[in-house]
Amino acid sequence: MCGIVGYIGYREAWPIVLKGLKRLEYRGYDSAGIAVMNETGEHIYKKAGKVAVLEEFAQDQDKSGTIAMGHTRWATHGVPSDRNSHPHTSNNGKLSIIHNGIIENYATLKEELISRGHEFKSDTDTEVLIHLVEEIQKIENIDLLEAVRLALKEVIGAYAIVIMDQDHPDRLIVARKGSPMVIGVGQGEYFIASDATPIIEYTKNVIYLNDNEIALITKDDLLVKRLDNVVQTPLIQELQLKLEMLEKGGFDHFMLKEIYEQPRSIKDCMRGRIYPEEGKVQLGGIKEFAEKLKNIDRIIIVACGTSWHAGLVGEYLIEEYARIPVEVEYASEFRYRNPIITEKDVVIAISQSGETADTMAAIEMAKERGATIFGICNVAGASIPRLTHAGVYTHAGPEIGVASTKAFTAQVTVLTLMAFYMAQQKGTITTSKLIELLTELDHIPEKIQVALESNNLIKEVAEKIKDSTNCLFLGRGSGFPVALEGALKLKEISYIHAEGYPAAEMKHGPIALIDEEMPVVFIATQNSSYEKVISNIQEVKARKGKVIAIVTEGDMEVKKMADYCIEIPDANEAFLPLLATIPLQLLSYHIAVMRGCNVDQPRNLAKSVTVE
Repeated sequence: MCGIVGYIGYREAWPIVLKGLKRLEYRGYDSAGIAVMNETGEHIYKKAGKVAVLEEFAQDQDKSGTIAMGHTRWATHGVPSDRNSHPHTSNNGKLSIIHNGIIENYATLKEELISRGHEFKSDTDTEVLIHLVEEIQKIENIDLLEAVRLALKEVIGAYAIVIMDQDHPDRLIVARKGSPMVIGVGQGEYFIASDATPIIEYTKNVIYLNDNEIALITKDDLLVKRLDNVVQTPLIQELQLKLEMLEKGGFDHFMLKEIYEQPRSIKDCMRGRIYPEEGKVQLGGIKEFAEKLKNIDRIIIVACGTSWHAGLVGEYLIEEYARIPVEVEYASEFRYRNPIITEKDVVIAISQSGETADTMAAIEMAKERGATIFGICNVAGASIPRLTHAGVYTHAGPEIGVASTKAFTAQVTVLTLMAFYMAQQKGTITTSKLIELLTELDHIPEKIQVALESNNLIKEVAEKIKDSTNCLFLGRGSGFPVALEGALKLKEISYIHAEGYPAAEMKHGPIALIDEEMPVVFIATQNSSYEKVISNIQEVKARKGKVIAIVTEGDMEVKKMADYCIEIPDANEAFLPLLATIPLQLLSYHIAVMRGCNVDQPRNLAKSVTVE
């Protein structure tokens, strides 16, 4: 959840680390800190609040030096404060650490260390780890790398760490387990980060550190070994990321930019994978499992948050076209049950970041029970693609806004392709039908562009309902997960309580909430549930609720009843989620802006949930 940046080389380190923290601030923004080393020693500056607060605090301080590490925090242990901000130091003050993750057995370790005379200055689990390293180094009389290795064998939990040593100011030690860590390789310099975004402007060559690996880094050399002390030969990969992808590009917020990128991101997701004229879907990432897909008993989709909503859309599509039973599970619940999984099952794990802790744990459990695991991920080199047997990248490009937009529609696009691919393998769809569907899917990016043209109308609707305290989102069929996603976006960034429901379930409870102050958003496009949704709209209007309806272009029936109608282009029901989601993203965005909320960095949230 936290962001880590480090540098060692020949340049001034502070500006590199500070800029990197700003790039990673979407991972956590409760507090920030930087440690920099120079000939006068180590200087640590840390403050509660955003990176800008730290920057102002350290403005006139000594920040010179060519080795530094920085951290932006999303609080787990200990409230956001100066004292709980990273870096943390050892008992003797010579070692310092930054950490992403959770040390689950920190309380036991802390009690033992206190009995040995250690004094703690924070409430964090991280400080316990660096005290443990110091204690082991002192007792065993060993070098720091070996002390860190032994300490990490004693801790339970997840971590990505960087450690500095005042006695050896020319080196950094990094390690990871369950939390991401990327090392950028330059000429006479190395860059360290939680993901590649702070690295790309300096080098395209990176090493993705694996779980249970530890590295000793100097400006000229890199040694990587496993925790079992076996030296590794790291694989250097080339980044495909472009620097302009990380800038706002003239938009007021990253979220708005990413909403408007969706025609491009969906086209990129489909590129080279669909052949409409032939009625063919080609998914190279799962091609070797084509035969298995003909005989599987069941698909289990595991995901969290927005990715779980995408999984629900996938359930509708796969069952409709491939006729394979599908279950969609919250990864956080799935892993703590004792689910029935066999070697005939395929588990599809969905995660934008590829680092979601609960989803990774669910994958490990399913693999142990013999299931075949497919991954759907947006980040090359992430952990989930490395844990799965096969998978499909979404190619949405970096998503900086914490509230997911283009990642969601890219995930839905991949699931749509997978549904058609499975149907193609199983023979549950005719070539003529597939030609028809793929031809329409090929034009969805242009239809999304048309849907974006309703932005000004959506802004007017947002003005009317921005002061509401509650909101309902209702849909049927694949419109139901769209309703769930619309509600999630609204509550994430505007802090308005919002709930998504199947429209028919409104009568089983939520209807009690409806009055003239309650906006109700309907997914009311002309599909197989159209007449039923009209009945639900009438029920809301009879109780004086405000109705905002997402309708098919040219609709006249709903317009007679709804207070506000937002049109989207006509499309096959299979593609409704891709189109109907767009106005809901814009509605949430404009409401949040009008309420003065921080759209890109909503309170209490972080982009990548790498801790349980």
